Amino acid sequence: MKKKYFINANIIDPKNSINENGGLIINEEGKIEAIGKKVNTNNLPSREKPIDLKGKHILPGLVDMRVFVGEPGYEYKENFRTLSEAALAGGVTSVVTMPNTNPVIDDVSIVDFLKRRGRDKSKINIFPCASLTENLEGKNMTEFGLLQSKGIIAFTDGLKTIQNTRLMTRIMNSAFDLDSLIMQHAEDYELSKNGMMNSGIIATKLGLSGIPAVAEKIIIERDLTLLETIKCRYHISQLSSSRSVQTIRERKNKVKFTSGVSINNLSLNENDIGDFRTFLKLSPPLRTEEDRLSLVQAVKDEIVDVIVSDHKPEDEESKRLTFSQAATGASGIETLLSLCLELYHNGSVKLETIVKTLTSNPAKILKINKGNLSIGNDADFCIVDIDKPWIVKKENLISKSKNTAIEGKKLQGKVTNTFVNGVELFKL
Repeated sequence: MKKKYFINANIIDPKNSINENGGLIINEEGKIEAIGKKVNTNNLPSREKPIDLKGKHILPGLVDMRVFVGEPGYEYKENFRTLSEAALAGGVTSVVTMPNTNPVIDDVSIVDFLKRRGRDKSKINIFPCASLTENLEGKNMTEFGLLQSKGIIAFTDGLKTIQNTRLMTRIMNSAFDLDSLIMQHAEDYELSKNGMMNSGIIATKLGLSGIPAVAEKIIIERDLTLLETIKCRYHISQLSSSRSVQTIRERKNKVKFTSGVSINNLSLNENDIGDFRTFLKLSPPLRTEEDRLSLVQAVKDEIVDVIVSDHKPEDEESKRLTFSQAATGASGIETLLSLCLELYHNGSVKLETIVKTLTSNPAKILKINKGNLSIGNDADFCIVDIDKPWIVKKENLISKSKNTAIEGKKLQGKVTNTFVNGVELFKL
């Protein structure tokens, strides 16, 4: 591999407190050799022809902490190859995959298969999760120690929640003993039973049963109360309401935990569902505009640590149904950064804060050396034209499933190039 030289870029790397105009040098091994304002035409070998980025931004490769992939069992929705192509188009170079597959990722033999497939088919870094309980049934714990020794990065039941408090206590104790990361989807089943969207006026108007915000808050409060005595690594996968944000604000300085939010809940509200738009049937559901603004403020105040795509590809047959029968979830890994940039362009959140929630924060929670541009590290990064206008059209999406929640939306900001280990794997 030849050395690569980039100059005249706006570089943002929160891990290393870099926010300046400068350049980047990639060595022959695909590692970062130099970065920052010292890298310019005056300091480069005269025989080299650097790539002038003309003010475009260089960001660390994004780390998406919540991604559903179809392998094994649902390859017709998404596979490792199509996932990695879609991720690269969105500047994402590392993903945490959920265990909700068929079979469920709850056994070491399945982990071996998953790692082989990921290595053979994927162009990005795959960090797999295993389930908290066998077959996602919420009854018996999986073998945390064995699974972790095979390379499992964290444990979650994905779209499901541990309802049994005694079981959750056992899980937290095991997580503490083994230094495992627990990621919880917060939802009380009794309160959310048969619910399809946010409980409120819109649900009543559409004649749909609702999921109240308190269903999320109750699980969060229960787990944070347990966390006071069992101090394990604990992450709330996705917040969706102002009530949950208030709880987080009150407990942030008393208990050690982290939390995330889906870009869907930061960008959309229940009004967007309109006349039964099933592509906006999500879990957690889209809530009120007040809830959305509360979540945006929490990101701005750095109360919420991570923004995720919650990329959940579903084929059209699963979505072109009545609202009550349609599957939940939206494809979103390609549009994650562009939607986040909307928060920057409208003045809601600083650009550096947004980049932090997408790179160094998730990497720190996961304890992986990704999401940064440190010298000597793998050159995983993306180049972004943050002012480039474009329109989301499902036929142009790379993901195998086209169930985007933002079809036809006008966005500002687009990834133009993505590199993994110094190799350009996506070019607009």
